[in-house]
Amino acid sequence: MKKSEDFRTRITRRGVLKGAAAIGLSLKAGIQSGKVKASGLNPIQIENAKLGTTDWLLTNTLTDSEIVFLNLTSGRSSTIEGYCSANSVRAGESLQIMVSANPASGFDLDIYRTGYYGGTGGRLVRSYQGLSGTPQPDPPVGEDFLRECQWAPAVTFDIPQDWLSGVYLGKLTALTSGIQSYIIFIVRDDRPCDLLFQCSELTWSAYNRWPTNYSIYTRHTQNWSNTGVPSGTVSFNRPYALLTHPVNPIDKSVGAGEFLPWEFPLSYWLEQYGYDVSYISNIDTHADRNGLLRTKGFISVGHDEYWTETMFDNVLNARDAGVSLAFLCGNSAICKVPLLASSDGQAHRATRREGWFLPLADGQVVPPELINEAGFEPSIGPDSALLLGARHPIGQGQAGLGQGAGDWTCTAPGHWLFDGTGMQAGDSIEGLIGWEFHGEPLLDLPSMQIVAEGPAFKDNGVQNGTYTATIYDGPHNNIVFNAATIWWANGLSSPPGHLNPSRHGIAQQGPDPRVQQITKNLFDRIVGDNALEVPATSLIGLGVLAVALISSGVDNIRRAVKNGQ
Repeated sequence: MKKSEDFRTRITRRGVLKGAAAIGLSLKAGIQSGKVKASGLNPIQIENAKLGTTDWLLTNTLTDSEIVFLNLTSGRSSTIEGYCSANSVRAGESLQIMVSANPASGFDLDIYRTGYYGGTGGRLVRSYQGLSGTPQPDPPVGEDFLRECQWAPAVTFDIPQDWLSGVYLGKLTALTSGIQSYIIFIVRDDRPCDLLFQCSELTWSAYNRWPTNYSIYTRHTQNWSNTGVPSGTVSFNRPYALLTHPVNPIDKSVGAGEFLPWEFPLSYWLEQYGYDVSYISNIDTHADRNGLLRTKGFISVGHDEYWTETMFDNVLNARDAGVSLAFLCGNSAICKVPLLASSDGQAHRATRREGWFLPLADGQVVPPELINEAGFEPSIGPDSALLLGARHPIGQGQAGLGQGAGDWTCTAPGHWLFDGTGMQAGDSIEGLIGWEFHGEPLLDLPSMQIVAEGPAFKDNGVQNGTYTATIYDGPHNNIVFNAATIWWANGLSSPPGHLNPSRHGIAQQGPDPRVQQITKNLFDRIVGDNALEVPATSLIGLGVLAVALISSGVDNIRRAVKNGQ
């Protein structure tokens, strides 16, 4: 096993100078955001002053072309693919990366932390060169249609102490063909932080068809409902195929779940403006109840559809303890799942749909066509609106409610959320709703306000319900905001390689200054308006860092990256 030295050709003196310039821009952004405190720079600001690169982007991908469902392919990258032994790891803990190459080929593995980094979107933290890749076996179909890999690890390493919490992408490159794909993992920590960013990998896994058509939505028998219960079981011990759902425009995101289309634009924006943010997985929300209490604000982002009841209870407990909640998402906390052990006993490595976070009226039962096993008792409730403020709409049981796109229309222009936006009642942000949404608000929550509301459309102009964005008060001067759309983060930034999504005949329009201002208002209220002027020592500190980067010389920087620093 040999660490790569090829990256040396990527770092030039011009690149160092650009990095120094990025430090100045990062500092400016921090000052403008009001996030630079008198106590000094937070870990995110320090991290993003380091030299970034766009080399994390995939440039040469190839996915299997066989149609497996309707007109969609599996999205599998069988030439080079991999997965990790854990969804999230702390510094000092060990991580294994399993890789299959078919045909056999040597491969390189470059690991990047994602963030802002002067607009590049990533920083190289470690490289491995010339690893041996061979075809690993497709697992047999197991109990409950489980496809669980048991591949030998290609790389095992301990997470360095100086790897900051974040979302990390490993870029796999097959040396024979040049084909690339990702592996993805989260480095988490336990420090107090202003904001806690939850990744939605339960939902990523639910939609993952790897190896052919084995997602939670697969019809396994003739009378099987693809939205019924129980679903087939899906495992984290398998690569992420490309999300080939037509809403995903980023065809070079294979292996990264759904992080790049809906979640990274928020992470990129948060780190651009120096917010003190830490990262966790759905598994951490489930397993570490007290860990949610270390933050001022918990964030659910994008497409966060699949939750355990323990996750729900833990986030509810955090709200009741004074943590604010920001649901910058749609179609969230609707499908109810357990977390199951792998076949070798590792906890939290598989899941399946067993019910819904929806209310049932007295005497109402789940329609029999949604029951995939005779005698199976669906797990129902609690109502997700009790936490979010609104829910994926259920209406009168019509199929497909909650799916749609449209404009996000202001209904409460006097609310502090809209300060500095210039928005008036009836003003809209074009294309911000999509491709699924929240509605049916629970109006008796404390100080509940509807801040945006309007029609959502499906099939090029056919209305398919009403979305409702809400905000209500927690018990300790904390707040709960529901943006009511998967595409909220897409209105904040457009990182390198990003493409705006579209669905139902409506296109999301990319970053919008009103979305950015609303989000800033929200996070400033959550974090607290206690930022002070930046002291001269902080300004000098970043200046010294910039000079050090230049004066240390290109070779020293190369050496630091080579050694995984």
